Amino acid sequence: MTFHRYVALGDSFTEGVGDPDPARPNGWRGWADRVAEVLAATTTDFGYANLAIRGRKLPAIIAEQVEPAVALQPDLVTIHGGGNDVLRPKVDLDALAAAYDDAVGRLAAGGAHVVVFTIADPGLNPVIRMIRGRTAIFNEWVREIADRHGATVVDMWRMRGWKVAEVMDDDRLHLNPVGHQAIAIEVLDALGVQHPLAPLPVPEVPLLDRRAQRHADLQWARTHLAPWVQRRLTGRSSGDGVEPKRPQLSPIR
Repeated sequence: MTFHRYVALGDSFTEGVGDPDPARPNGWRGWADRVAEVLAATTTDFGYANLAIRGRKLPAIIAEQVEPAVALQPDLVTIHGGGNDVLRPKVDLDALAAAYDDAVGRLAAGGAHVVVFTIADPGLNPVIRMIRGRTAIFNEWVREIADRHGATVVDMWRMRGWKVAEVMDDDRLHLNPVGHQAIAIEVLDALGVQHPLAPLPVPEVPLLDRRAQRHADLQWARTHLAPWVQRRLTGRSSGDGVEPKRPQLSPIR
């Protein structure tokens, strides 16, 4: 496939958090930028916009990003959401899916080919293993929505060949460059786009004994978990005050 106007929607996953590049807007590269770079090499009139903002739950993604995306008249849209929703102990998955279904339908009706994502299996990550059940339910809704609207599914639920320490950032919630590269490859493969991307070298992960692992877990809790919990308790988000990194279609290099 050849695409000319690509718009990426979502949360921190699509914004590129965990894949730092100070030269890029918001300081992140990410899998969507990597996909756009490949697509740009296939045509001379390629434009790319990325409206994703970290911390956004799915209703906010739909409310803030879908109509601006439709207005850009894309021929390719990727949308990822739900991860920040299923983390909450109280979430109406059926209502969430109904809103998602409507949003994907609007994007597809505008003429775009839509790519959606299931959420990675949290059973691989002991930090968030308790949300595995509602994640599986949400993912089945995603597959049904994709079937209804002819969307492509990148099924991260089935990507179990990873080790969390190899593909995740220090916060254990966001992908590192290895993980973002892997997702870019999966997206391009799912679309049937030929590309030169190859997996990045996996960093060496030290083997820790029980005492060292407990110390690492406590350090992680102080550095990453406590601020996350504090934001939840105070109604704040990591995306407060953050603007989309690429609000308009433009070339990418």
